[in-house]
Amino acid sequence: MIKAITFDLDDTLWAVDPVIQHANRTLWDWLHTHTPLLTQRYVLADLNEGSELRAGLLQRHPEIAHSVTQIRLKLLEECLTHCGYTTAEAVELAWSAFEAFIEARHEVEFFAHARSMLENLHQQGYRLGALSNGNAEVSRTGLADLFDFQFNADHVGQAKPHPLMFETALRHGGLDAQQVIHVGDHPVNDVQAAQQLRIWTIWVNLEVSAWPGGQPADVEVTSLEHIPAAVEAIRAKAAKQLCL
Repeated sequence: MIKAITFDLDDTLWAVDPVIQHANRTLWDWLHTHTPLLTQRYVLADLNEGSELRAGLLQRHPEIAHSVTQIRLKLLEECLTHCGYTTAEAVELAWSAFEAFIEARHEVEFFAHARSMLENLHQQGYRLGALSNGNAEVSRTGLADLFDFQFNADHVGQAKPHPLMFETALRHGGLDAQQVIHVGDHPVNDVQAAQQLRIWTIWVNLEVSAWPGGQPADVEVTSLEHIPAAVEAIRAKAAKQLCL
């Protein structure tokens, strides 16, 4: 019997690149106003994923690699310190800058049918959860009324495809893996990671890409409006297995 459905967030319920670009511009504007020494020495690309500064930070602090929040804060602190701000000033300014970033990071634009699909499942009585490697909180996106729980890499200390986030959700809900469906866009972080625990899977393939290989998801959808039907198909399959 299917009791709960968990969702990835970024690129599953909304496109992540546009919102991160917006959040980064908001961050840079804040830094330009409040920490001009930093914006005189660095460029925005230095703070972004893939930069040499970020790579160097992760070499020195591999223990924070799972947390996009800790990475951003630590990088801001180091850059501010290198610009001449005291350690105390750097910590305080980094937090304030991050608040500007994270506020903009939650100004997401949902994919078509996202909210109506979640409302449908919620009304059917399924428990809905969010499992994300990112730092978006559903409570800040206008979906708080539909989700029952959320865990992310910051909460549990590991990012998907590590099983800990899924295991934490199962323990939290008192659920068996076969009572849960996980929905996500990433073939490895979402589909294969959930499969390792025998959780049912729905692959959100909005770009209609070819499956990259390996065991496919139980159901593939190319529009979020098809997820309730996919859930029903899995529910029927799960019920049939119980009767065998």
